[in-house]
Amino acid sequence: MSEVRIGTLGQFFPPAPTWTARDVPDQTGKTVIITGGNGGIGKETARVLLSKGAKVYIASRSEHKSQQAIEELKRDTGKDAVFFIKLDLADLVSVKAAAEDFIRRESQLHALYNNGGVFALIDKCTSQGYDMQFGTNVLGHFYFTKLLLPLLSATAKNSPPRSVRVINVSSFGHEMAPPGGIQWSTLRPGDDCLAVGKKVGATPLYGQSKLGNIYFSNELARRYGDEGIVSVSLHPGSIITDLSRHSSIFMKLFIWLVSYPVSYGAITSLYAGTAPAAGDLNGKYLTAFARVSLPNEKALNPGLEKKLWEWCEEQVEGI
Repeated sequence: MSEVRIGTLGQFFPPAPTWTARDVPDQTGKTVIITGGNGGIGKETARVLLSKGAKVYIASRSEHKSQQAIEELKRDTGKDAVFFIKLDLADLVSVKAAAEDFIRRESQLHALYNNGGVFALIDKCTSQGYDMQFGTNVLGHFYFTKLLLPLLSATAKNSPPRSVRVINVSSFGHEMAPPGGIQWSTLRPGDDCLAVGKKVGATPLYGQSKLGNIYFSNELARRYGDEGIVSVSLHPGSIITDLSRHSSIFMKLFIWLVSYPVSYGAITSLYAGTAPAAGDLNGKYLTAFARVSLPNEKALNPGLEKKLWEWCEEQVEGI
């Protein structure tokens, strides 16, 4: 796969996939976590991995919705190695409890799918007072991954090279981040959270959160690649899910016009997490469907990647 920048049309209207869920290798003996795995792309990813023999943990805020998804997955696959972990990415205390719960239950973690997220929420803040989109999509996933890194590293030492993966679901939406990438003033927690959201707008704030996913993924690759952890970020494609339920009618219509079924949405995540060839993609960005691409130039900034990592470290200190 050559690393070139695939243009807007190529991302919204990708060619037919040459690698699909049928190509996922046997996952027997693998343990994975999928955040937001109770619906949409996450549930489809769980369905395929479970059918291929993996032990799957669905990490989500809603236990009721997750248990419904788990029963559906068991019926569809005939497998029962699927479990629930309560995780609210918008609450760092919950994130810590979820990681500790998993570590008590499992001694290995082969793949972490940072899949969950929110879109177009500017009338709410996280439990710690951050912009809901950045706090959930970036900071929550950062902290969850950070707490699981010792387990990921230990698993990598006893696994085939480059087989332990962290898959960070970004979006073409990172192109809509504000000029300069991230407006750091919008990330201050506290009373200004709602006012900032209304001033900046939902779309730019979503864009910078998806840009943050790429920054985090690249810095993770830089810091932990030598320990055998492969970190990949990706745009799953324009997929029909309930993520856009808070967006405008115009945006919902646009998404519907250019969207693909959810089964297509899982292809790129599954490729990044399971394909042997993806072991060579540490620090890379993929677009639909399972194609290596360069992201927007705003996402090619090692200095900002390091700055974001350090900012996240400061926010979770003492939780």
